[in-house]
Amino acid sequence: MLRLVKLELQKLWLNKTSRILIFISFILPFTVLVLSSIKINFFGFFTLELGELGIFNFPIIWHITTFFASYFKFFFAIVVVSMIGNEYSNKTLKQNLIDGLSKKEFILSKFYTIVFFSLCATALIGIASFLIGLYYSSYTEASIIFREVEFLLAYFVKLVGFFSLCLFFGMLLKRSAFALAFLVVLYILEWIIFWGAYEAFGNADSAFKVKNMLPLESMYKLIDQPIQRIVMTKFPEKTDIAYDYGVHWYEIAVVLGWSALFIFLSYRLLKKRDL
Repeated sequence: MLRLVKLELQKLWLNKTSRILIFISFILPFTVLVLSSIKINFFGFFTLELGELGIFNFPIIWHITTFFASYFKFFFAIVVVSMIGNEYSNKTLKQNLIDGLSKKEFILSKFYTIVFFSLCATALIGIASFLIGLYYSSYTEASIIFREVEFLLAYFVKLVGFFSLCLFFGMLLKRSAFALAFLVVLYILEWIIFWGAYEAFGNADSAFKVKNMLPLESMYKLIDQPIQRIVMTKFPEKTDIAYDYGVHWYEIAVVLGWSALFIFLSYRLLKKRDL
């Protein structure tokens, strides 16, 4: 496994664009998180310090940081589809196979790299959230600090699932731009399925249950938006609607299932394709 990851890291390091995108995908969410935690003075008119709003208290900080950090995954998604596009355009795929790398090892090298970068991104967000929480949070008990740390697991699974989907589209289309465009097509298709389910079942709840099982929506549902939770915390008397924001094992299982399917389909495509 380490040999395969090292091989992919060497390829990425030799590509200047990949180096820049990897740097952005790691540093940008970390920088935004740090900047949002400091006091900002707007030309002397007023001072904004989000920490004073309580959003960096434990345990809610795990929810907030992982939700917003997940939006920066598109930078590394470009790297993932480029890994495949460059293999075809630079003829390195065929050369790797000639040099003794099996097609299974080729796909696994991509998947292991996805897992590696997802772990690194999760660790970075986890460390930043922990340190900022220690500074701002009024709760210091370990039972509260590490409550809801499962959002980090959900964040990791979300990244692996999304990048596995990008890998599959990259293998299917061989071109980075087309693969990224297919994400938009899939998003629209999921909404079409939702409206089809709505027409079939006659109610929105059943239609959303169907949509929640689809790739992009199931990945999104791993970490629900925290805005409603913040409002409920600040103004409990104004929120009478129940909101389930927790991380559930079955949601993780669905995304892991999609991830395994995308990796398997990527391998099948490569195995049957005439290189």
